[in-house]
Amino acid sequence: MSVGPVDAVRGDFDAAGLKIGVAVATFNSEITDGLLEGALSVLDDAEVTVVRVAGSFELPVVAKALIAKRCDAVVALGAVVLGETDHYEHIARETARGLQDVMLETGTPVSFGVLTVRDVEHAKQRSLPGPTNKGTEAAQAAVRTVRLLESLRD
Repeated sequence: MSVGPVDAVRGDFDAAGLKIGVAVATFNSEITDGLLEGALSVLDDAEVTVVRVAGSFELPVVAKALIAKRCDAVVALGAVVLGETDHYEHIARETARGLQDVMLETGTPVSFGVLTVRDVEHAKQRSLPGPTNKGTEAAQAAVRTVRLLESLRD
């Protein structure tokens, strides 16, 4: 069986001229501040609006508001750490679902830079400066997805 031509489309990392919203939870700020620094480190060429929210659960509604203000993408940053109750599971699940709902409803990329960890040390490691910073990865994913969608629409 032969396969016809394959048209590979890939989103490049080029933040120039983009309006990027960054919604960052202040709960667990020791971690989320590091995620924010990581995200901002790769968004030099973009117009960035940073909005601080109470916790990860509030990220979806703020992401939607940033999109309404004409952001090309939103980077959602937070840290949900396992505790002694079921609270962790509810917040992690509903934050992820809410952000996905916003993305699918609006057609605008919303990257998931919300750490969901069982050990606070794991979150700290993922928020340190450098190549493993998950805020950096989330910002890169948002920009690449914007560029990918643009190429698919052309």
